[in-house]
Amino acid sequence: MTKRFAQPLVAALTLTLSMGISAANATLAPAPVYSQTMLDVVTALQQGHYNQVAFDDSLSSAVLDQYLETLDPERSYFYTSDIAEFEAYRNQLDDEILAGKSNAAFDIFNRYQQRRSERIDYILTQLDHAEWDFSLDESLSTDRSEAPWPVNQAEMNELWRKRLKSAVLSLKLADKTADEARDILRKRYQNQKQRMEQTKGDDVFESFANALTHEFDPHTQYFSPQGSENFEINMSLSLEGIGAVLQAENDQTKVVRLVPAGPADKGGQLQPADLIVGVGQGADGAIEDVVGMRLDDVVSKIRGPKGTIVRLEIIPADAADRQKRKVISIERNKVKLEEQAARKRVLELTRDGKPFRLGVIEVPTFYIDFAALQSGDPNYKSTTRDVEKLINELRSENVDGLVMDLRNNGGGSLREANELIGLFIQRGPTVQIRDASGRVDILGDFDPKVVWDGPLAVIVNRLSASASEIFAGAIQDYNRGLIVGNRTFGKGTVQTLQPIDHGQVKLTHAKFYRISGDSTQHRGVEPDIHFPSLYTVEEIGESSLDRALPWDQVRPVRHGRFPSLSPFMQQLIDRHEQRTAQDPDFVFMRKQVAHLAEQKDNSMLTLNEAKLRAEQERNEAWMLQAENERRVGLGLPPISQLSEADDDLPTDDQGRPINPEAEAILAESGQILLDLIDLSISHTAAAQPLRTPALSAE
Repeated sequence: MTKRFAQPLVAALTLTLSMGISAANATLAPAPVYSQTMLDVVTALQQGHYNQVAFDDSLSSAVLDQYLETLDPERSYFYTSDIAEFEAYRNQLDDEILAGKSNAAFDIFNRYQQRRSERIDYILTQLDHAEWDFSLDESLSTDRSEAPWPVNQAEMNELWRKRLKSAVLSLKLADKTADEARDILRKRYQNQKQRMEQTKGDDVFESFANALTHEFDPHTQYFSPQGSENFEINMSLSLEGIGAVLQAENDQTKVVRLVPAGPADKGGQLQPADLIVGVGQGADGAIEDVVGMRLDDVVSKIRGPKGTIVRLEIIPADAADRQKRKVISIERNKVKLEEQAARKRVLELTRDGKPFRLGVIEVPTFYIDFAALQSGDPNYKSTTRDVEKLINELRSENVDGLVMDLRNNGGGSLREANELIGLFIQRGPTVQIRDASGRVDILGDFDPKVVWDGPLAVIVNRLSASASEIFAGAIQDYNRGLIVGNRTFGKGTVQTLQPIDHGQVKLTHAKFYRISGDSTQHRGVEPDIHFPSLYTVEEIGESSLDRALPWDQVRPVRHGRFPSLSPFMQQLIDRHEQRTAQDPDFVFMRKQVAHLAEQKDNSMLTLNEAKLRAEQERNEAWMLQAENERRVGLGLPPISQLSEADDDLPTDDQGRPINPEAEAILAESGQILLDLIDLSISHTAAAQPLRTPALSAE
């Protein structure tokens, strides 16, 4: 299955999906400014990008394929004859790009305008006159990324007839009447036609330039002047609204991640990989369909004044039934930076009748108040300073071990990741950075002070990225503690913004490497002990992105190591598996992961109403049974419908719903740390005591 190219920085995208096009009777042409702009983009790529790519026929061919996929990812607009005609450009685009030309891109786009307009007109006509028989045994492929383009109008019409029928059926199963479904879809496509007429040349040029930049890596991007403004707005306002980073995926809006301590994060109802299909204003405003809407338009509808309510109609990522929707309410607010700070708690566990107290420090992001630091404020706020204070407080509470929780931590300050590692080791290198010229810089901790030298575990998941991966990788390379959870995101690249006369270019200019020499790029950090996860590497993470830079290695850095954890590892894994085999939460999570995998393997969607309803009922019954089995195992009363499961969730001290699976993972991480303490005590005299901070030279 071909992966989608999707930049997750919200409204900067303009044409990555088939939204922005002009009317069929109008054509767009390159403006004179695009010539120099293309040359500026090429210069930036050649001189500043980490990945050196030759401007030759191979690149030309790849850019053509990427541009066509950008415009028509589901191969449902262009005909086979169009694609055959575009073949004339396959080995010419590199020459045009180097000459500062984009004529071919506009020619292709103008044909796309025509085909898109034809399809919308067809749909609007069908909505006025067509009737649908939902008792027929028809089906529709949900993945046409590698399907052949339609050969003729009859084949194209048949594809779109089924797509429209599927959309009507989906709305019907969402309790819409036939007339309501027609109205919703008519408005959806009329809005698309209106937006088509608003497309400008900058939109087309930006789309084509990004087909080029994407061949270097998925994080490199050209922003037009309007795109640059949107990008800067989203960066500066990233802590306002609901606190969610979104991206466009096909005709839908996908949640990439939640801003720690933001309104969506606190609400606990919106999760990464959820799809947003509708937006409503206020507590009772009508839900507006946003399927097929440009990403920046969706973002503008979700944004709003602090204290107001926005309602989102979503398809949850963990929904076994991808037709099932639910509406959630979020109060818009501005994230308070102090709420993003590291925080602590004490986890109390019992082992063989003996009580244990484990300190837990959650680090939502790697932050530092640079302004306060540069002004000389001795009390400037930073991750490392806050964590050091929390560790000292936990030490005074006589905790037996420490758990660092980096789940969903998307990164932040490299300086803070480096200094945080220093709280757990005496001194030594922490990370390597290689630039485009091949020069490798090594960062390290040179302060011999160790704030915590006791048993340590670090929890990570698929959304732990960048600086989180540097921290976890270093802890693992030093044998300083156990890494538990899931394979991390795998973002081991560094970007910078380079202004040009007409917009700006975001460039990948360096790459991170662990002190072992392994890159964190693409593969991320593999935990010592794995937990079940709903986030698959095919859907979330660096490896899910086309053209992601590969994993590779540099020379390892000479560094010390704490006594190896290898003698304990198999016993730790065995104890974990034995314990969780009967744990109701882990049994539920593993069942859910397996069930969702089975659902995703089926790429055909039935258009038979009775069959689709039966599938929905089976999926809901399965989820209800699995949830009740979990609840009975935990000594909780069973529920009669799934919505009740959200009603009795406990909340933390900040009023956020406590996710039972997240709590189960934390508790099991604590149990694993207790296993490590137990095994280290009973280990042979030849083993170093776990608290010994001495390092062996390598």
